[in-house]
Amino acid sequence: MEAAHEIVGDPSRASLTDEDIVARVCAGERHLFEQLMRRHNQQIYRAVRAVLHDDSETEDVMQDAYVRAYEHLREFEGRSRFSTWLTRIALYEAFARVRRRKRYDSLESIEARAECQPMPAAAVRNPEQLASDVEMHDLIEKAVGSLPEEFRSVFVLRSVQGMKGAEVAACLGIRETTVKTRLFRARARLQELLVASGGSAVRGIYDFHLSRCDRVVGAVFRRLSGFHSLDPSIRSPVQLHH
Repeated sequence: MEAAHEIVGDPSRASLTDEDIVARVCAGERHLFEQLMRRHNQQIYRAVRAVLHDDSETEDVMQDAYVRAYEHLREFEGRSRFSTWLTRIALYEAFARVRRRKRYDSLESIEARAECQPMPAAAVRNPEQLASDVEMHDLIEKAVGSLPEEFRSVFVLRSVQGMKGAEVAACLGIRETTVKTRLFRARARLQELLVASGGSAVRGIYDFHLSRCDRVVGAVFRRLSGFHSLDPSIRSPVQLHH
């Protein structure tokens, strides 16, 4: 998947693979971790936002996930895509947040690439059409938000983020056949007429804008300021399979 908000000003960094960056961060170039965050912020935001309903809480969980990923970066062995490994960590943090919320409050019961590119040039739309677009976007986002959690996570990762079925299965720890079943049921619940009417608008929901990207990256680096190196002796209590 291509970058969502790549670092501007150094073309050589954009050509680095995730694995190259991981190796260099582990070797001491901690500043390059920013490239990984900006490259995957859109996907991580959508994955976490599919589990949680609050934007602010989603950003908090993203920060937790990036800090955890940094702490255990040496454990990534490249047996799966880095984006899959990172998404699994983020989803673990999101589901843990939900479990804690349920524990303390008994009343509380997405085929594209991870990129954030400008929309292709199109004909100028009048105010009525623009208002209709906003209304449709809000309608679709509200419909997706009303799906049961297990359907919503699959739909957002598969149909909105455009991940492959096998990647979604690896991220959620379920079988690929289960991904297909849940995706089918999610689409049925959204009603085919609504999804068809939304068209490309479906791909635009849970968008992660540059201001949020900068805010999350800055917050994570402030939290990492106390880390002097990546300690290979620290192991995660989470099953971070690759």
